[in-house]
Amino acid sequence: MLVVVSLLCGHWPIFSGTFVEKIHYFLTFGAYDYFLRFVVAVFGTRGRNCFVTVEHYCCERPNPILQILYLVILGVTYYIIGKSSFKYIPGYYVSELHWYTSMIAVGVGVLLFLLTSFSDPGIVTAENVSKYISAYPYDEIIYVEKECSTCKIRKPARSKHCGICNRCVARFDHHCGWMNNCIGEKNTCYFMAFLLWHFLICLYGAVFLGLILADRLKEHNIIYILTVYYGIEHSFSRLSPHVVQWLLGSYNTQILMIMFLAIISLLLAGFFGYHAHLCLTNTTTNETFKWQDYISWKRKLNEAKASAAALKASIQTITGEAKAPESKWRAFFRKSPLQSEEVIFKNNLYDRGIISNFCEIIFPLSARKSFSHMKSE
Repeated sequence: MLVVVSLLCGHWPIFSGTFVEKIHYFLTFGAYDYFLRFVVAVFGTRGRNCFVTVEHYCCERPNPILQILYLVILGVTYYIIGKSSFKYIPGYYVSELHWYTSMIAVGVGVLLFLLTSFSDPGIVTAENVSKYISAYPYDEIIYVEKECSTCKIRKPARSKHCGICNRCVARFDHHCGWMNNCIGEKNTCYFMAFLLWHFLICLYGAVFLGLILADRLKEHNIIYILTVYYGIEHSFSRLSPHVVQWLLGSYNTQILMIMFLAIISLLLAGFFGYHAHLCLTNTTTNETFKWQDYISWKRKLNEAKASAAALKASIQTITGEAKAPESKWRAFFRKSPLQSEEVIFKNNLYDRGIISNFCEIIFPLSARKSFSHMKSE
């Protein structure tokens, strides 16, 4: 918990100067810096350059490493479950139908993976840039009209030049290493379906293995043996330690797979929930950082204005140009000009309501006929 909080939240102002901030710095920068120093000390400059080259290929260029890793994890997990648990089908709680539903579930997951990986995320080119500009107007807050310095074309609002893929992508969300592809306007729906489906697969696998274990308990009459022959009280608190001990001794593979699938399903649920919130508010991951920078800049600007106003008031007081002095009690309870900070709102021009935002994910704006007509006009 400490590591997770430090990694995700250690840069927050509330943790400034605390050990949480130090752990965050170590995890995100310090550990890597010390590792590079270790490489230089052991292997010299050539070893460091070799490592940096490998890092550049793995992290900063398109590569299929994580795609292969995904297929390996999926295949090995399905193989282990099949080898250890399919022999108990059919049973008291599991029917033969799960032979086919499991294969269909994995097949659909692979199909969504391929669609997300190899579909067009919405690449902006000189031929279609006007279509994207008409679909996404500039809000003049976080998006203004400018040219992409790499592609040498106008940048539509909500687009970004991906430094990994070296191309501009419309409604850019992020570059996904697992897909080896950008997530943009045209494949966000596939990406969301991939997350939701794999969450359901992991949940289904955990429940399926749980039913297998329940079937084994019933098949061997474990509860009956513990209560009748060993005289253990028939209650959950008394029986559960003995049941868990027997399951760990006899079906440890299933127990480990349940734990693995449960953890992955929780992670996928959180990731899907975060992106679902972004989709329903018509915001991208890239835009969340832009809004954070804008709000931070706006807050600093307001603080500077308040400081200037307070300084001006102080100068007027010293030179005698101020108004008649007010009551000491009123001056004591009066709010300081530095504290009268203007409330900053996130004015998202692209948020048109939950239903419209959801439809925009399913039916991208640039693919609609209305915007094609706008382009021709």
